[in-house]
Amino acid sequence: MFAKEGATLLKISSLDHVVGTARRNSPFYAQLYKDVPETGWNLEQLPVVDQKDFWNANSSANNRLLTGRMSDGIVFKSGGTTGNPKFSVFTTEEWRSFTELFGQGLAANGLQKGERVANIFYAGELYASFLFITFSIYHSPAGALQFPIAGATSIEEIVHFIRDYNIDVLAGVPTSILGIGEYLASHEGPLLAVRKILFGGESMYPDQRAFLQRVIPGVRIASIGYASVDAGLLGFADEGCGHEEHRVFGEAIILEIVDEDTGEVIRGTGRPGRVLITSLTRLLMPIIRYPAGDRAMWIEPEASVNRKFVLLGRSDEAARVGPMTLYVKDIREILGLFWEKLGIVNFQMCIEHREKKDFLVLRIVSSLKQGTLQSFNADIVSEIYCQRPMCRELLEGGKINPIVIEWIDEKDLIINPRTGKLRVVIDNRMK
Repeated sequence: MFAKEGATLLKISSLDHVVGTARRNSPFYAQLYKDVPETGWNLEQLPVVDQKDFWNANSSANNRLLTGRMSDGIVFKSGGTTGNPKFSVFTTEEWRSFTELFGQGLAANGLQKGERVANIFYAGELYASFLFITFSIYHSPAGALQFPIAGATSIEEIVHFIRDYNIDVLAGVPTSILGIGEYLASHEGPLLAVRKILFGGESMYPDQRAFLQRVIPGVRIASIGYASVDAGLLGFADEGCGHEEHRVFGEAIILEIVDEDTGEVIRGTGRPGRVLITSLTRLLMPIIRYPAGDRAMWIEPEASVNRKFVLLGRSDEAARVGPMTLYVKDIREILGLFWEKLGIVNFQMCIEHREKKDFLVLRIVSSLKQGTLQSFNADIVSEIYCQRPMCRELLEGGKINPIVIEWIDEKDLIINPRTGKLRVVIDNRMK
């Protein structure tokens, strides 16, 4: 479906062609596949990409990841601290494929001709989401009417736009949509005509859904789809998908769920693992067995068309706090500034959810007496805000709760009970 209908310009390559292009023209993949035979291999025999090595290779100068020059298309920034920017690049053809396919996913999710969509995703500073959704709706066979409002617009003005133009679909990150809900709860006025909320960039939790359905009676709340500026297409939600459920994008990607400890590819249902993505539409910046940073589980048999899976939170590469990604390596580098002075031995990042907002609990093990450590909490949090100004902006905007520092004993670290391995990122929001 997603490779063929209504998308005459889509170019989907074979896995052999993607891997061959990568190993011939990308020094990074040539090194990664140096022990892989030229022929006779299968996807599971290819090494999983190490994210740190991947982004080190994808530098603005002396790039070792790309398979050619950046000469057309579009470039976005992706995560990282201020001093460690990352970028993703799509050629014009790849960007067209990306947005056309996602647009088909929107149609499968019930977007219809004549619906008026308020796009309140964020734009600017090489951020992808607003432009990505703009192009996806534009290319969608649904033929909806789009209002490009953008997330930086004040909540009061967004509500005015919704009322003035009789908008019936909201598309944005949950934090922005919840801001609209909070405004409606505290200001009198006519009911909105909104019948549908399409959210993306972060999860929408049951308490948040219930709140929005109280202030916007009868509204349908659904994921806008599953994608990232790093990995590209990941999944779409159709009208039959439940909470956190998505479907694979047909022939355009290969989505694997693998055991987090052994790397074994999971084929059956009901067994959690981490998501790996291989894109068959991207050749300039190849994405082959790339960790998407999420955990998931198959909920349909292997032979199912556009097989359905359910997301289970973040994996150990990063913590998603509201609309912001905090990478493990970035937090490790920040704590490195205090490592020796405070006798830091280890740490964990726990993502929690309270009062409709996410927050990070940073659990730190130290060799020093705990009574002497609390006074450094503010310094650590301040450094995180300094390195990740978006974190402070979200806090000041009421979008997330403050960071919490917990000093713990080594025995209190949460480990995998089967392997004894440390769980660096723990997503407690689904509990």
